[in-house]
Amino acid sequence: MDLYLWVKSLHVISIIAWMAGLLYLPRLFVYHVDAEVGSVQSETFKVMERRLLKAIMTPAMIASWVFGLWTAYELNAWSDGWFHAKLLLVFIMSGFHGHLSKCVKAFAADQNTRSTRYFRMINEIPTVIMIIVVILVIVKPF
Repeated sequence: MDLYLWVKSLHVISIIAWMAGLLYLPRLFVYHVDAEVGSVQSETFKVMERRLLKAIMTPAMIASWVFGLWTAYELNAWSDGWFHAKLLLVFIMSGFHGHLSKCVKAFAADQNTRSTRYFRMINEIPTVIMIIVVILVIVKPF
């Protein structure tokens, strides 16, 4: 078996899992904002958010990095312009992941200060980054 194809497959699988979380977690926040502090609904959202972050998103992000860097090594993509742009966007997405992690902690402590509108707006960030990254990887415009 060609190891590269397995690594590439694992990279794509981990990206799908990470992206699912990056798209879903802000949506949970949209509904959590309206839940009364201490309510059953609020406590349920806390559990859902924590589990999504810890059990799916963070392991998927780590796997995306590991398998992505391995794939880049196999492709010898280090000097390609499209790869530099993709890498920058993945750093930004990792920072976004960190921001969502802070939001999970704020909700867990009943200290969220952000609005539903804020979470609706930031929910678009991973989509825009994903579109650009896919174009960079498939088209390789530079």
